[in-house]
Amino acid sequence: MVADNPVQPGLDFPAGSGHAVQPSLLQGFPSRKLPAGITLAGHLPVARVLVESSLPHLDRPFDYAVPAALDHAAQPGVRVKVSFNGQDLSGFVLERVAEPDAGHTLVPLSKVVSPVPVLTPAVRDLATAVAARYAGTVSDVLRVAVPPRVARLEKEFPGAGAEAGTVAQPEGTGQDDDGLPPAPASAWAAYRNGPAFLRHLADGGAPRAVLNPLQGYGPAGWPRLLAEAAAAAYAAGRGAVLVVPDYRDLDRLEGALKEVLPEEAVARLAADDGPTPRYRNFLRLLAGTARVAIGTRSAAFAPVKELGLVACWDDGDDLHIEQRAPYAHAREVLLLRAGQEGAACLLAGHARSTEVQRLVDAGWALPVESERAATRRTVPRVVNTADSFEQERDPLATIARLPGAAWRAAKEGLERGPVLVQVARAGYAPSLACETCREPARCGACQGPLALAGTSAMPQCRWCSTPAPDWRCPHCGGRRLRKGATGVLRTAEELGRAFPGKTVITSSGDQVKASVGGGKALVVATLGAEPVADGGYAAALLLDGDSLLRRETLRAGEDTVRRWFNAAALVRPAPEGGLVVVTATETAAVGALLRWDPAGYAQRELSLRTELQLPPAVRIASVTGPRSAVEHYTGAVEAELGTAGITLRTAGPAPVLLNSQPSPRRPAEDVRTLLFFPYSQAAAVVRVLRVTRAAAAAKRTMEPVQVRLDGVDVL
Repeated sequence: MVADNPVQPGLDFPAGSGHAVQPSLLQGFPSRKLPAGITLAGHLPVARVLVESSLPHLDRPFDYAVPAALDHAAQPGVRVKVSFNGQDLSGFVLERVAEPDAGHTLVPLSKVVSPVPVLTPAVRDLATAVAARYAGTVSDVLRVAVPPRVARLEKEFPGAGAEAGTVAQPEGTGQDDDGLPPAPASAWAAYRNGPAFLRHLADGGAPRAVLNPLQGYGPAGWPRLLAEAAAAAYAAGRGAVLVVPDYRDLDRLEGALKEVLPEEAVARLAADDGPTPRYRNFLRLLAGTARVAIGTRSAAFAPVKELGLVACWDDGDDLHIEQRAPYAHAREVLLLRAGQEGAACLLAGHARSTEVQRLVDAGWALPVESERAATRRTVPRVVNTADSFEQERDPLATIARLPGAAWRAAKEGLERGPVLVQVARAGYAPSLACETCREPARCGACQGPLALAGTSAMPQCRWCSTPAPDWRCPHCGGRRLRKGATGVLRTAEELGRAFPGKTVITSSGDQVKASVGGGKALVVATLGAEPVADGGYAAALLLDGDSLLRRETLRAGEDTVRRWFNAAALVRPAPEGGLVVVTATETAAVGALLRWDPAGYAQRELSLRTELQLPPAVRIASVTGPRSAVEHYTGAVEAELGTAGITLRTAGPAPVLLNSQPSPRRPAEDVRTLLFFPYSQAAAVVRVLRVTRAAAAAKRTMEPVQVRLDGVDVL
């Protein structure tokens, strides 16, 4: 093995140790003979291997010799084992070449783990681009892109990695004689530019569209729209990748696809399904026996051949953000992939994120929207309990959690079908306060918030679960507690008493329901846990609006509007009696829901952030770690950028946890510094962020720091 750059400080291999393994990166590459009995491959005897390592200074290919015994198996894309600094590490063969970059004898590959080329050139290039965008390592990206191996399944797909196969034609699916489904139409016809988008897609083009569906249920719901788009790409002989936030959306999309595509054409990729089904479907895509990949965020890397369409549903949902480094967003991964492979791109959601609005304003994507007349016929009527008309009828509406208008809507809606009640908090009483001075009740052990799990439950900490039977207020000495917030369980209890004899269903936490029947029932759900009702809800009550909008985060309004639209889209149209009642006083957010104008709200938010130079009008990097390390790292980055004439706007360093207490295990708080920079300078800034981090890791000059790009939770 030899590195692209033979001088790399930070790794030490003791010379003369007798190990025929990785030569020292610190002391150079002494010439070594191959072990006795090993003969090199006659053609392209050098393999460039990406070693699986999270160390940033090892984020590059290394050269290894290919023994003749592994010549046939060691093809680009396969998993291998290599000797590296005295350890056996896994890696991927990136390519085979005739000569190494440096003229030294190479260490041979130890083993080909599997002859299946699981890393395709397209996914390799995509992983490289994602790592470059997020200042991460390619190895970390591939950990998400390529699922864990299940060896026994590879015998079922001997052609995996070969040219695309032919999808079998199932009987009785309604396909045409050429094996393709009938041309899609119906659902898209209700949207301006919708039919044109499908025609362009079916003709093999690469249109880019932003879709805001009006309904979240029934035959005109968003699953049908995405399924028809995938069918159009499939009819043109191309593949598709469709990414959704969670398993409930995935189940609905899978059901819609079965109506327009052969079952064998669709492969589902989701970690929740388990390693065996996930790897089997991955191999089906790799072999070409399936051409449409659906799944959660990691499915954005699915090895679909002849890719024609990438689509992301509800990109504002934070479930699309990978929880491991480099914390890539599925939307950005799909945008990079569409550009690299010349595929069409569809970004859909009942609401519109500011990131998507930026693409529309730039002319990169075309909006696909319903005409206003059709919108009024399709969406429910929306009532705000804080408007002047309702205030005259109910002067206490602004302070009541369930105003009179909301109670009447629930009562009348229960006569026609199910009623949805959206609440902001899970649990019973998720926060408590002192009855005397109203100060928040905190845990004596960790200063976390106290909560009640039920009517007769003992107060306990939400962070460390320590019970507090003898709690005493440190401010006034009071011992009585009051509920500071009402959770979903308490709300369900109160509604059960207000509507005796009616069924009350809860959906929250680990008891989330995907769907409910069309019977007369109250469905109380937390944000994002709203089940789909058969035939739609008769009414919906959107409670706790002001508490959602007053959260101390840049995206409080944007996220609240998205959750409101997602819930309201599950309600029947106004001509059928559908009614949505929202209890909030914030004018802009409520006005967007009243007018059913998600695009207008997104445009307003984006213009405000552009004026203030906040994301997504600019890019942001957060550097988190010990204060000395953060200051050293940001100083080095600013100095390097200064030589190129680039000046960053910074904020910090500031403590990450304002209420944390020093301890022997945590002697000092971590701090965070924010770096703001325009898109025009993003490539140069991110390159310096990566190089500086790699150099610091190699030299071990400071403690590690976490570098995140475009994090949605740092402002």
